[in-house]
Amino acid sequence: MRKIISPCGFHCIKVNHLGVRFNDQEVLTDVNLHMHCGSLNAIIGKNGAGKSTLIRAMLGDIPHTGDIEFRDTKDGKIQHLKIGYVPQSVNIEKNTPVSVYDMMASYESHYPVFLPKSKKLYEKIKGHLRIFEAEDLIDKQVCNLSGGQLQRVLLALAIMDEPNLLLLDEPVSGIDQNGMELFFQTMDYLKKHYDLAIILISHDLDYVAKYADHVVLLDKTVLIQGSVKEVYESPAFEKIFSVGKEETWIKEDEEHD
Repeated sequence: MRKIISPCGFHCIKVNHLGVRFNDQEVLTDVNLHMHCGSLNAIIGKNGAGKSTLIRAMLGDIPHTGDIEFRDTKDGKIQHLKIGYVPQSVNIEKNTPVSVYDMMASYESHYPVFLPKSKKLYEKIKGHLRIFEAEDLIDKQVCNLSGGQLQRVLLALAIMDEPNLLLLDEPVSGIDQNGMELFFQTMDYLKKHYDLAIILISHDLDYVAKYADHVVLLDKTVLIQGSVKEVYESPAFEKIFSVGKEETWIKEDEEHD
C-alpha cells in the first residue's frame, strides 16, 4: 500500500453528470462529486435514494451516463482509476474449505493455494490484515468468521491492489458498537496515512458527524454536499431526517437502493 505521512492532496476523483435509468424509472440524475485523496466522504439519504446504485455505477456494474475520472493534479494527466470495494454483505456457504490466507492469496498471486504457502506472500497478507487488527485470522476458515471479522478481512482484501478509491456500501451493517468504533477509527487511520479517497454509505449519522470530512445528501440527485456542519444544518437535511422519519434511514432497502 502506498503509505504516506499525510494525505498528498495532489489526486482528485470526479464524478461528472452521472445518471442511471432502469427501463422508464430514473434512479439517479446528474450526480456530481469531487473528492480528494486523504478524505472520508459519507453518502447519506433515505431508503431508495440511490446510494447503492451510485456505488454500483461507479464500479461499472450497471449502465450509466456521465463519467468518472481520476486526475493527478501534479501534472494534470488523467490516469487509470483503481477501486477497492467492500459490499454490504457476502454469502459464504458453511463448511467452505477456504482460509483467509487462501482467499487473499488467490486474489494476490497466480500461485496455486493448494501448494505449500509462500512465506513472502504469507507475511505480505498478514501485514495487510494487521492494519485492521485481523492478522490472527489468517489461518481461519472464511465461513467461520463472525460478521465483524469478515468485514475486517474484506477491508484488507480491498486495499491489497493499492486503490485510489475505496468504496464501502454500508459495511458495518449488523456490527456491534465496539465493532463500529473500531471500523471508523480504522477509516480515520486510512485516510490520514494512505493515498486514497474513501466513499462510505452510512446510516449512522452520529459516526458520520464524528469522522467524515465531506458529506453528500442524496435523493436521486445530490441535494447538498459539503462539511458536516453545512449538510446537517441545511433545510434539505431537516426535510429528509425530520422527526417521524427516522425509520427511513435505520434499515437499508437492499432491493431497490
